[in-house]
Amino acid sequence: MHNLKTVYKFEVLRTLKKKSFWIMALLFPIMMGAVIGVVVASNQATEDAANKMKDAEFSMFVTDDSRLISPQALSSIGATQPVSKQAGIDAVKSGAIDAYFYYPADLTKDKIEIFGQDVGMFDNSRYESVAKAILQQSVSGSVNPSIAAVLSNNAQSAVSTYRDGALYDSIKEAIAPGIFLVLFYFLIAMFGNQMLTSTTEEKENRVIEMILTTVQAKTLIIGKVLSLITLAIVQAVIFLTPVIVGYLLLHNQLSLPSLDLSDIPLNPGRIASAVAIFTASFLLFTGLLVTVGAASPTAKEAGSYLGIVMILIFGPLYAVSLFVSSPESPLVRFLTFFPFTAPIPALLRNAVGNMSGLDTAIVISTLVLTAAIVMWVAVRVFKSGAIEYSRNLLPNFMHKK
Repeated sequence: MHNLKTVYKFEVLRTLKKKSFWIMALLFPIMMGAVIGVVVASNQATEDAANKMKDAEFSMFVTDDSRLISPQALSSIGATQPVSKQAGIDAVKSGAIDAYFYYPADLTKDKIEIFGQDVGMFDNSRYESVAKAILQQSVSGSVNPSIAAVLSNNAQSAVSTYRDGALYDSIKEAIAPGIFLVLFYFLIAMFGNQMLTSTTEEKENRVIEMILTTVQAKTLIIGKVLSLITLAIVQAVIFLTPVIVGYLLLHNQLSLPSLDLSDIPLNPGRIASAVAIFTASFLLFTGLLVTVGAASPTAKEAGSYLGIVMILIFGPLYAVSLFVSSPESPLVRFLTFFPFTAPIPALLRNAVGNMSGLDTAIVISTLVLTAAIVMWVAVRVFKSGAIEYSRNLLPNFMHKK
């Protein structure tokens, strides 16, 4: 194991020097920056258009058979009443007036009829906005403000929930431990292929025999796994940095809700459980992908197994609602305790707080034990397949075992 540091340093530096690593690492921030730019520009354009529409003035006729429109509302916008409904429509057709609004006697049965000059696909919506605003302004002055708030669905509420006699906000409680679920999903999705091919490059280059004359197979595998973990952390930092910076600098422009970090509950037990589940899960699937790569003669053949591994990891997402609503169902318990499907169910259930301490201990123990076994298998497979350039050893190894 005295060469472990050398292997680790070589693998990390070799990967960091590859242009492909940085292209993939920076692709997400670049795409995210582009999306943010488009959203900011779109929001600004929408706001400018809304302000322009709001400030735009146009001539109009109004016929009010509902008897709900106040004269003050009409006079404030300079609206007048035509001789008849048909006269108003004809005035719009001839271009003598910009718009004509007809309010029927019974608004519960008949629609407000709006006639206007065409001013473009988007700007045509100003007629409907003004017609509804006139009606709301007229009606709101004739009813109690509380009733108006209820009718316009603007009544606000404050919800307080309790668990075990203490104030408990389930959404806020899930934020801190839930970060590890998002991080696990991102790292496996973005880093899985590199884990898979980490042991095939030397075999394809025909240098593995020379390496194994000076480095033990166990040292090489452990060094590769540790380097993959380090590179995954680099990826995570690159992933999180633009998210945090974008939120801090642009949350107003993107209309994102303000988040007070001091208000997020930090449950030490659930956060520690999330860290343990995340670490064991990441080691398990790193070892599994390294094993598949070690057994395959080429990266192309190793890639054919990637889909199977991804199904094991992300397949439970199809039952995500069950993890929250029915944590004691047989399917949820099976997916939680079976080590190759456990990461996402366990991290999610830990985040929402419906997994008992005993279940958490069982899941963590199972993941750690399985990860250790998979690492041992990875070393055995690598030893057997180091000089196999044309044969996939995994099926034969599994048959032998």
